Amino acid sequence: MLEFWKGKRVFVTGHTGFKGAWLCEILANSGAVVTGYSLEPPTDPSLFEIAKIGEKINSIIGDIRDHNSLKKAFDNAQPEVVLHLAAQPIVRESYKNPAYTYETNVMGTVNILECVRNSDRVRSFLNVTTDKVYLNREWSWGYRENEELDGFDPYSNSKSCSELVTHSYKNSFFADGKVAISTARAGNVIGGGDFAADRIIPDCVRAMRNNSEIIVRNPYSTRPYQHVLEPLFAYLMIAEKQYDNAELSGWYNVGPDECDCVTTGELVDLFCKFWDGAKWKNIAEENAPHEANFLKLDCSKIKSAFGWRPRWHIAEAVEKTVEWSKAYLRNGDVSAVMDKQTEEYLNV
Repeated sequence: MLEFWKGKRVFVTGHTGFKGAWLCEILANSGAVVTGYSLEPPTDPSLFEIAKIGEKINSIIGDIRDHNSLKKAFDNAQPEVVLHLAAQPIVRESYKNPAYTYETNVMGTVNILECVRNSDRVRSFLNVTTDKVYLNREWSWGYRENEELDGFDPYSNSKSCSELVTHSYKNSFFADGKVAISTARAGNVIGGGDFAADRIIPDCVRAMRNNSEIIVRNPYSTRPYQHVLEPLFAYLMIAEKQYDNAELSGWYNVGPDECDCVTTGELVDLFCKFWDGAKWKNIAEENAPHEANFLKLDCSKIKSAFGWRPRWHIAEAVEKTVEWSKAYLRNGDVSAVMDKQTEEYLNV
């Protein structure tokens, strides 16, 4: 599945983040020539540093908002494939710093697409957005790619704008198909090495580290959860397939099966099942910032176009996350765990 990437020159924005670090680990192990461009790791600790990703790729620390710095790194890298993950990804943070969120998520997309537009080597570009780009009507069915884009909060809305920027560039500058342009709209991901604030599984792991109860602020919100390897391999698949056939470019939902859309409370119950002694309590917050209570994706398009299917259900995803987190807390070799889990995923 990964033979395509051997020797490919790949530019990854947001490589110091949770998803970016996992992605770079996979690409480096596949023999790709990877250049990463991102701010310093967004958390302390960070998966990027723990797994020593910077020793496996060409890592450049820079701001996606700084076009000149980005273009210099991009031109030096001479990429054939561009995977755009850089973002301000936290809903609550977007309420605190909306201007920074829009600058990063919208103008950052413009800046990387400008680099692609002025390149004569790029063949495949993928912008990673989110399931939150849709106007959320709290429907009981999944959103499809042709639904209205209108995220509510500044994070979600800025990602809707990032989608529209990508659509405009595709239509305006890449209609000839020389560069295949796609976006991928993924749901909530879990996995070893996520240390972000305001995310339920990292909160669970922090509670275990501190020998305390897990605090859950909204146990009844339903989300599509999947292991981080699910969307990452979908991204790699889209980027690879459209590299040779630009007609496959487009907008793709990447989410779990129906059975893996669970409430936050059910997710924490699973975590407690795999982590002996873990307990949680519900502390609902008054006047909390708005977040959608129900959201899921219809992934028929990517399944039809590529024959893609999720490989791990939610129980396996939580179990793998617990496995990595226990290894980390006992100072084990987390890179080895990542590589083992990647191999297990590919062999399902």
